[in-house]
Amino acid sequence: MNPVTLPQDKPVLRVMPMPADANIHGDVFGGWIMAQVDIAGAIPAARRANGRVATIAVTSFLFKNPVFVGDLLSFHARVIKTGTTSVTVEVEVYAERMRLETEVVKVTEATLVYVATGSDRKPRPLPPLAPAA
Repeated sequence: MNPVTLPQDKPVLRVMPMPADANIHGDVFGGWIMAQVDIAGAIPAARRANGRVATIAVTSFLFKNPVFVGDLLSFHARVIKTGTTSVTVEVEVYAERMRLETEVVKVTEATLVYVATGSDRKPRPLPPLAPAA
């Protein structure tokens, strides 16, 4: 089995689940992980939209390994597609299990779609990308 390493890109979010985020056996709730993935995905979506975004779809969500209290989670998110008002983001989550030796495992991967919204909470077009310098 090949050892897993953290991606080279900087994570958009890092968090350590606490006992309140888990069941009595120390397994972190899937819903808690889903909420963190949504937060992580919204960061690059909001940057691309240059403002407010709302989640409109989760097109895929796969739990690959369990998450435990005390794992250090790294959320890596990147824009993979844009539309007129929408931004599709891929999120990968890795856990660093802090034992005698740190073990890294990929725990979750998901694809979410956000829509850019105005102050009226209605969809608005994405701004054009600035030309590269």
